[in-house]
Amino acid sequence: QFELVESGGGLVQPGGSLRLSCAASGFTMDYYAVGWFRQAPGKGREGISCISSSGGSTNYAASVKGRFTISRDIDKNTVYLQMNNLRPEDTAVYYCAAGVFHSGSSYCSDNDYWGQGTQVTVSS
Repeated sequence: QFELVESGGGLVQPGGSLRLSCAASGFTMDYYAVGWFRQAPGKGREGISCISSSGGSTNYAASVKGRFTISRDIDKNTVYLQMNNLRPEDTAVYYCAAGVFHSGSSYCSDNDYWGQGTQVTVSS
């Protein structure tokens, strides 16, 4: 069974940090770009970051640029999203997906696999 599993979400105060992980099982992510998306209550899904299959290229949405960092560990078949200086408006369910990287786009497209999501709540 091919799946992506997110972890690392939780409750954090404004200004705090979290690191999300996206681990693949049943397949290798080596040939996929991997991206992070989020969906806040009552809002549509937002693509916030994408990392190329090699890890050499990354893109970010303006809303998270300078605060979030995406990275990948090929050996661990895992992609991370380091989130710093979190704000209440970052509250959302965060999903990872394996797809295609496009220069100039903040999100991966043509995603073949999706995770189930992990809740991030930023509140004092």
